[in-house]
Amino acid sequence: MATGRNWLPTTREGQLEMCRNWISVMDAETRTAWGIPTDKFTALGVAYSEAKVLLEKATSSERTATITAECQAAFKAMTETMKDFKRRYFLIPPLTEASLISLGLKPRDPPTPSGKPTAQVRIESSLVGRHELEVKIVYITGNPDDKANKGYRIWYSVVAQGETPPADPEELRKSFYTKRKKDIMEFDFGDSGKTAYFAVQVENDGKKGPWGPLVNALIP
Repeated sequence: MATGRNWLPTTREGQLEMCRNWISVMDAETRTAWGIPTDKFTALGVAYSEAKVLLEKATSSERTATITAECQAAFKAMTETMKDFKRRYFLIPPLTEASLISLGLKPRDPPTPSGKPTAQVRIESSLVGRHELEVKIVYITGNPDDKANKGYRIWYSVVAQGETPPADPEELRKSFYTKRKKDIMEFDFGDSGKTAYFAVQVENDGKKGPWGPLVNALIP
């Protein structure tokens, strides 16, 4: 299968086949093991179905300029969803070599060992949309280009009015890992009006740097 520079097949037929394979690989048990939310998996299936239907129309006698444009938009939506899946669920944390091969992806070369991170960072948050906050990593100490500063473990807890908020980062209960200095956090519908508390540690292959300060933001 011909692939682009970054793993995605270059033909629409190849992209459909890869997406179809992903859907078949990610059964309920696998989705649970890989931490894939049901709504995200459903969205991938919808994007695949729409792209498949429109490609059939665009390559048939029904083809019109409108159908061609709709087909292009559908494939853009599907491939953007696939890219997001790869970044969020396949590489962070990385899947096993066998799992990556089952998805038609090339296992990455073993990383070059690097030291324990020592940088300290903090979170800045801003409103994005309903139930969404953008979180931004800001360095307090250390060099962002240091290879030891590979990624960030963002810890958080959601606290309702009247509940006792965390007193320090050690009391935060949930976390996710990201390599991005900006990321989007999506909260449940029922979390609107509650307060999210955050703290972050630089993380490198399980080795963590010092805690950043505890901060909070109101969930829209």
